[in-house]
Amino acid sequence: MKEHGYELEHIKTTYPEIQADRLEETIIPGLNWLMMRCQRPIMIDDSGLFIDALKGFPGVYSSYVFRSVGCDGILRLMEGVKNRSARFECCIGFLVPGKEPHISKGVAKGSISEKKAGTGGFGYDPVFVPDGHAKTYAQIEVTEKNKISHRGRAIELFLKELPMLLP
Repeated sequence: MKEHGYELEHIKTTYPEIQADRLEETIIPGLNWLMMRCQRPIMIDDSGLFIDALKGFPGVYSSYVFRSVGCDGILRLMEGVKNRSARFECCIGFLVPGKEPHISKGVAKGSISEKKAGTGGFGYDPVFVPDGHAKTYAQIEVTEKNKISHRGRAIELFLKELPMLLP
């Protein structure tokens, strides 16, 4: 954001995260809760890995599932599964006092690899191969990953929309 002329302050606080079927549904209550306490523009994001063969699982529970079973657990769930298509989604929520919440969403389609590969990135990066690539997120240089990732796409869209959202 800084390279685009925006200053951010990281507020080190937790907020209640509701459980819902879609990332968009988890963002709005979080923004509203934070706004009641901060009374200034607020930006949060939430991301998830949605695996088609697992009916979208882990989806909104991605962070919890990763902490519980990690990439190895996902690979065990996918043993013998032919349809390995998946997508990462990222929703960036933004709220200005007195305005309606806004969400920018980025999606990166791809597939779940047969085994972990790479040491970069974090989370599910070693098992996610983005469409059009032969390497996992964990094997792709961070600058390239930022251009093709769900979060990179959400940020790009958010930056285009941001001037219309500010007072």
